[in-house]
Amino acid sequence: MINPSNGITKEYVIGISALVAILVVVLVAVQVDWGSKFSSSGHSISSANPDFVQAGPWQVAVSVEPETPQVGENRITVQVKDQEGKPVSGAKVRAVGEMLAMGTMPAMYAQADIQENAPGVYQGDFELIMAGSWPLAVDVAMDEAHHVDLAFDMATGRRGIQLTTATPSGDVAYHTCSMHPSVKSAAPGTCPICGMNLVPVTREELQSGSVMVDEGRRQTIGVKTGKVIRAPFAVPIRLQGQITYDETRLMAISLRFDGWIGELYADFEGKPVRKGDKLFTVYSPDLLSLQEEYLETVKRSRQDAVGNQRQALVSASRKRLTLWGLNNAQIDWLEKQGQAQDYVPLFAPVDGVVIQKNIIAGAAFSQGQTLLKIADLSSLWIEAFAYEQDLPLIESGMSASVRLTNIPGDECTATVMQVDPFLGENTRTARVRLQVDNAEGQLKPGLFARVTLKSEFGEMRLIPKDAVLVSGEKRIVFKDLGEGRLKPVTVRTGYSDDEYVVVRRGLEEGDKIVTSGNFLIAAESKLKAGIDQW
Repeated sequence: MINPSNGITKEYVIGISALVAILVVVLVAVQVDWGSKFSSSGHSISSANPDFVQAGPWQVAVSVEPETPQVGENRITVQVKDQEGKPVSGAKVRAVGEMLAMGTMPAMYAQADIQENAPGVYQGDFELIMAGSWPLAVDVAMDEAHHVDLAFDMATGRRGIQLTTATPSGDVAYHTCSMHPSVKSAAPGTCPICGMNLVPVTREELQSGSVMVDEGRRQTIGVKTGKVIRAPFAVPIRLQGQITYDETRLMAISLRFDGWIGELYADFEGKPVRKGDKLFTVYSPDLLSLQEEYLETVKRSRQDAVGNQRQALVSASRKRLTLWGLNNAQIDWLEKQGQAQDYVPLFAPVDGVVIQKNIIAGAAFSQGQTLLKIADLSSLWIEAFAYEQDLPLIESGMSASVRLTNIPGDECTATVMQVDPFLGENTRTARVRLQVDNAEGQLKPGLFARVTLKSEFGEMRLIPKDAVLVSGEKRIVFKDLGEGRLKPVTVRTGYSDDEYVVVRRGLEEGDKIVTSGNFLIAAESKLKAGIDQW
């Protein structure tokens, strides 16, 4: 007969033993599983077979721990292999979750600090500060030609992450925006900044730096091509100036004695005079005495002296008159009169125009005072001003074309006389003097003048000015490689004549280049890979 209590004890013991055995098996399995998750560095690495996806040239697997993302700390693991299944080490991996802006709340980001903990295995922690949807973006890059993007749908409280897009494994490396080249996407779409459609960038374009523009697109956007040529080149230098008097042709009329003005013939400024014309007459007691002395000497010399002795006496007396400011014409005139004159005429020493008059009829004057100033206008100066960067190109003797305000559509020729050896402190310019012939009297001091000089450089490598795109301190030209390929080339340029630009480095004579439509090529993202050099 079986004791019920003993039967119960036996079944109980058997059940307990089975339960212990099951627990031991589970503990062993768990220990083995957890042990396999730790590398030699002590970081957790999943041993399960993750789902690898093809992204560009690599196979990439992305997982998070815990498997159901939570508010607070989470861990992301990114494994990268090549096509042969070998780990890819040394990649730059970035991962960031973004909760989109809602109402007045700005967008929030959760970026992981990722490090490579084993060959081809990259791990990092990120913190989700609130519950909700956190789309996850993962970026893996070795260099510009090897770069992939993956996007995942991730949310707290929902198990796993779901892949939404990945860089295709074909020839397309990524998609970018023509107006915002910093935007790079694994899939086609629109630019988040300007809304323009993203365009593909191929790996061939990344490696070669060239872009493809077919003939149809060229005609649509007006692309024209030309060649780098070698031809004579001259830089035009345009200066603004003003016509003024030739200072070497100015004559001041002054006397070396005190006196009074009698008749005034040069009676207004601007009056033209010829050499030998009467300007005015003067009266001076001292001059009257000197005349009488001279005439008496001449008279006595004719009576009492002969030969050299007579000539010496007359010369000495004549010299005294010249020292008082009378010229030979005035002395000859006095000698012909035969007697001293109360009012002695003064004659014009040169042809010219009265440009300054400081006397009137009957007025007194002092010795040394400037009574009249006469300018010879048959030759004039142009005073122009050149900036310091143009000064090395300007030399004395250079020919210049001049346009004047009173001669529309016509030009005259001038010659550079001198460049001032100093700069104006305020204007940072130097004065350039040019001489211009005015035999016909068309030019007048005070007229504004537009001066154009040309500095000759000989034969240089030239490209059209419109072929150059300016990007900060860089100059970019599209080189036509043939078969629809265009390659952006950084060039070093020199002087320009407003039509052509000198190429000092970057292109050779005969190279085929884009001369028109290059801005639209860049604007429509046909620059693609080369846009990073802008």
